[in-house]
Amino acid sequence: MVVNGLPILLRTAGRSVILVGEGEAADAKRRLLERTGLTVVADAADARIAVVAVEDDGEARTAIDALKARGILVNAVDRLADCDFTLPAIVDRSPILIAISTGGVSAGLAAAIRQRLEAILPAGVGRLAEGLGAARAALRTRFPDGGDRRRAIGAAIAANGPLDPMIPHPDDAVERWLDGAAPVAGRVETIRLRSPDPDDLSLREARWLGQADRIHHTADVPAAILDRARADAVRIMGPLPADPLPGLTIDLA
Repeated sequence: MVVNGLPILLRTAGRSVILVGEGEAADAKRRLLERTGLTVVADAADARIAVVAVEDDGEARTAIDALKARGILVNAVDRLADCDFTLPAIVDRSPILIAISTGGVSAGLAAAIRQRLEAILPAGVGRLAEGLGAARAALRTRFPDGGDRRRAIGAAIAANGPLDPMIPHPDDAVERWLDGAAPVAGRVETIRLRSPDPDDLSLREARWLGQADRIHHTADVPAAILDRARADAVRIMGPLPADPLPGLTIDLA
């Protein structure tokens, strides 16, 4: 599966962004850009990104070409072919940010998905993230091995786990969990494919793939299925070992 772009988060503090244009479209972009901490300017030598919100085709073409000639990445409103980057709809649960992008083809759809996520994501989930960040040193002490640490956190934040992010938690939830946290035992789950279509995976199977530390699979398992696993999950074409290794191992065929 090939995605249509690489989602990244740009640190905005102290950075400038060029905004070309006037009117409702430009005003909407200005509000979004300023909300992220960017300084919106008409031009700046140190700017590396720009937004062009100009209706006239000739004026827009001139502005886009001039900016790109300077090596500046451009977002051109309603001109998808000229966009080096697009601006997603954003769910803000700082420090958690969720960006929803359709690659510029339907801002309305991205906004509708954002509204759904806003309704189901607890307002305090950002505090949970801050709690995990503050507990880094304690987590390293409790789980010196990086794999054990990642698996323990993964189990805690899984659905119905003690730190499930979709459930409201008190501010000291991370401390309470860490007091009794223990290494995650090794386990094996089996997935037998019913078709080469990843959409035919059950919700449980898709969740297993997303959580797996390693996947043992046969040669005929489609790449589209393997792509549903974490990028850092180890792929092994061969049988399971006699004794399960720590974490979650998937037997996939």
